[in-house]
Amino acid sequence: MPGLDDSKIVFRRLLGYVLPHWKAFLVATIALIVVAGTETGFAMLMKPMMDGSFVKRDMEVIRWTPVVLIGLFFIRGIASYLSEYWMAWVARRVIKVLRGEMFEQLLKLPVSFYDSSPSGTLISKLIYDVEQVALAATDVITILVRDTITVFGLLGWMFYLNWKLALILMIGTPFIAIIIDFINKRFRRYSHRIQDSMGNVSQIAEEAIEGQREVKTFGGHHYEAARFEAENEGNRALNLKLLATSAASVPVVQFVATIASAIVIYIALSDPQLSVGGFMSFLAAMMMLLAPMKRLTKISANLQKGIAAARSIFTFIDTPQEVDNGSIEMEKCEGAVRYRDVGFRYATGGEQVLYNIDIAIEPGQTVAFVGRSGSGKTTMVNLLPRFYDLQSGSIEIDNQSIDQLTLQSLRNQISLVSQHITLFNDTIAHNIAYGQLDGVGEDEMIAAAKAAHAWEFIEKLPEGLNTMVGENGVLLSGGQRQRLAIARALLKNSPILILDEATSALDTESERHIQAALEELMENRTTLVIAHRLSTIEKADQIVVLDQGRIIEQGTHKELIANDETYAALHRLQFAQQTNQEIPQPI
Repeated sequence: MPGLDDSKIVFRRLLGYVLPHWKAFLVATIALIVVAGTETGFAMLMKPMMDGSFVKRDMEVIRWTPVVLIGLFFIRGIASYLSEYWMAWVARRVIKVLRGEMFEQLLKLPVSFYDSSPSGTLISKLIYDVEQVALAATDVITILVRDTITVFGLLGWMFYLNWKLALILMIGTPFIAIIIDFINKRFRRYSHRIQDSMGNVSQIAEEAIEGQREVKTFGGHHYEAARFEAENEGNRALNLKLLATSAASVPVVQFVATIASAIVIYIALSDPQLSVGGFMSFLAAMMMLLAPMKRLTKISANLQKGIAAARSIFTFIDTPQEVDNGSIEMEKCEGAVRYRDVGFRYATGGEQVLYNIDIAIEPGQTVAFVGRSGSGKTTMVNLLPRFYDLQSGSIEIDNQSIDQLTLQSLRNQISLVSQHITLFNDTIAHNIAYGQLDGVGEDEMIAAAKAAHAWEFIEKLPEGLNTMVGENGVLLSGGQRQRLAIARALLKNSPILILDEATSALDTESERHIQAALEELMENRTTLVIAHRLSTIEKADQIVVLDQGRIIEQGTHKELIANDETYAALHRLQFAQQTNQEIPQPI
């Protein structure tokens, strides 16, 4: 996305999530300054403590030194607690807000985005990347504020004690800056690659979990294990390179700093004007510099990880949502649907999927779409609720272009039962009365379940409608899941019904029951049916035969049988197959 290549822009945008919590952040920052001040205070205390106590044996100094020391560390303890707690508070708020925005974005992205984005990668962004951002948003700020002030405070005290020695100590600074710049570049490169690798690890794991039956049935264990091992090993190697860079950077920086320190100690010991207390205070400040410098050096890893994760998150958040330029709110349509010269391809420059589709459907009519796999049937019905936007032509409901309707009001007119059943890990009741249907009464749910022939198995369950269905309905059979999906569509009671092979997962006996319920439901409703079994659509008002994205035949069942072309050939083929299945085979 524009601007996200610049790390400063990404970090400033990230800080924008911190600013709404500026009061908590201010308390944490002030506490950090106090913590940093106690570091310098301890170094300053060394001079009077050494000169007054050990050299001059001043009883006044001996009495107040322990009190000051205890007070100093008491204040440090309180400030340290406040800084850590409130920084963590801000961090978790930032994570909560970012995750919330990302989930909202997930719900509003177009179907085409999910076609090309593995779900494992998206889950990795939602879980792993957001946690990395916390390091950049707060942990890094903690180190920057506390340790930067500590370093400047200690250096200021060292310049006060002996500016010549302090200048000599600063000789190593340019070398340290060069080392840190080199480290930053490596961290940035590896952090980006680790983000991608984590997405791949999540994706492979998710596929293995979701497809575990196929893995077991087709003996895919070794193949999946090899895929995961390769990606897991790559992730390990990348993290190891990042850690190696981080581990090497600290001793190198410390070695450079130690050389400068050794020179300073040699010169200080040769300076007769420097008191014992002054030397010990200078030496303590110099030693105390190493820890914050070490943390400031290592901060690059967390900062670059956080920025890489933030860039990934903001790129996702900035992805264009579903286009909803419609301004007309349709209350309840009559159900007239018209496809006018519709053409469609899934991606710019991709292969054309539909050509010059022109169909007029009257309110209450049932229109069936048949054809070989890949002929464009599902694509046609997916265009009606605007899961995809047209490239040419138009689709109308009650003479109103669907582009002019708001997405919400358009989709309120349509119920969908697909061959790919989606159930949520919730109760049967919540799966039937999903979304906007959540407020309906139990009697209405039971009526819908009975109409879908689902009540016959629901009432036998120990908890009835309150039975949990498991992830995607794993605790139910295929036919039971299908009937719950049909009950959900029945309860919505929309003027337009889309049945995308809605009875494909049912056995013959169940299909007969469902077909009877659907025939009753389809009365006075406009119904678009995609059916694999041609016997289920013989009563349709229109049958549209598609081949390679074009309409090649259109008419009633009798008309198409009389034409004796593609539909008649498909019908004969299925009839012959069904007849063969019904004839007892010799044992």
